[in-house]
Amino acid sequence: MNFDEARAQFPVLDRIAYLNAGSMGPLAQATVEAMAAREQADLERGRSGQPYIDDMLALRRRVRASVAGTIGVSPENVALTASTTQGCNIVVAGLRLGPEEEVVTTDTEHFGLIGPLHASAARVRVARIRELPPERAAETILAELSPKTRLLALSHVSWQTGNLLPVEELQEKTGLPVLVDGAQSAGAISVDASRYDFYTVSGQKWLCGPDSTGALYVRDPERLYVAQPTYFSQDRYDETGAYTPKAGAARFDGGWIPTASLAGLEAALGAIPQWAAHRAAEAAARCWTMLSDRFRVVTAPGQATLVSFATERDAAREAARLFDDGVVVRDLPGTGWLRVSCGWWTSDGDLDRLASAL
Repeated sequence: MNFDEARAQFPVLDRIAYLNAGSMGPLAQATVEAMAAREQADLERGRSGQPYIDDMLALRRRVRASVAGTIGVSPENVALTASTTQGCNIVVAGLRLGPEEEVVTTDTEHFGLIGPLHASAARVRVARIRELPPERAAETILAELSPKTRLLALSHVSWQTGNLLPVEELQEKTGLPVLVDGAQSAGAISVDASRYDFYTVSGQKWLCGPDSTGALYVRDPERLYVAQPTYFSQDRYDETGAYTPKAGAARFDGGWIPTASLAGLEAALGAIPQWAAHRAAEAAARCWTMLSDRFRVVTAPGQATLVSFATERDAAREAARLFDDGVVVRDLPGTGWLRVSCGWWTSDGDLDRLASAL
């Protein structure tokens, strides 16, 4: 599949320069058709009976395997969730952090990660890296560690600055468990999550899947407590609620996911071309160069697929104006920045349209 054929899967791109996959990716025609076909089948056949259950379970297995392939891990280590936020909650609750323990994070994290950290009993230490160049991030984060540190929790790619965070370096230097928020990396850049302890995946962003889909990688499921069990967590249970957990990370499955959403995610994952990460990186590099000629670009060169830049105008109003011009970007509240998401489907024409609208 060449670029033009791959891009043609997304009808919205015929009208709009869609540069906001960091929030929600565009939907492909095949994704919507798969969802509609599943809904039609449920309408005609009903949602009951053993064939329906068997089909639903088989669909979950296929999606689990497809997500695992996307981040380079075994399906046995993947739980299905409704979001990266749910994945973060599963991990933080499962670690059962106490008031004498500490978690180290950064000041450029999404609430989907820091919210669960705050809700835990642990003390949260925040490394101030948002205004620093990427090469200074590791030393700044390491300075927050103490003998009480139980967990490092940080993004692979900052949703604000677009910079890569030094998750591999930190893991090597500390040996601490690492919870990686992969919302802005899975589907955007090449990912091998197998080296990390926990890695969250968002289905509706760079994977271009339906709403409320996602996944969680757990390297050693036996070492994480199931603090939020669902019906899908167990193989069998008795009247007291005592149960035998599923093998592997399936014990952390976040519960029922509509079969239409699963079908749509399966279709979306199957539509990603092999050259996706390379093409997205090229688009981001062109975007960075284009913007740096006219604006203060917050994102360092050579990072991932988000490019944030400062505007002298009100960022929220500027994002709204661009939207009216058919250019979809995101303003980052409280920063005065606009954020451009460059996917593998982003064309030179999309970026030229952004430049013209600006």
